[in-house]
Amino acid sequence: MTIEIHRPELEALIRERMNNGGFHDVEDAIMQALRSAPAPEPPHRRSGQELIDACAKVRGLLTNEEVDTLFSRTHSFSRPVDFE
Repeated sequence: MTIEIHRPELEALIRERMNNGGFHDVEDAIMQALRSAPAPEPPHRRSGQELIDACAKVRGLLTNEEVDTLFSRTHSFSRPVDFE
């Protein structure tokens, strides 16, 4: 892997840390920085059961016809598209 540094202030900071931190090379400095940084938390993934539970709270509040009206597709905005 190759890493390019384009910001001079970042390069200066790395060199300063290498000189004052006793690192042998840039890889040591990067390794130390990554090990000392907190690991990012994985994104929370919702389970299917959570969705079922959320829907259960509103079940029965609307009739089937009301749901169909709210979530039906509006065809008035539809038009054929020609890609040629």
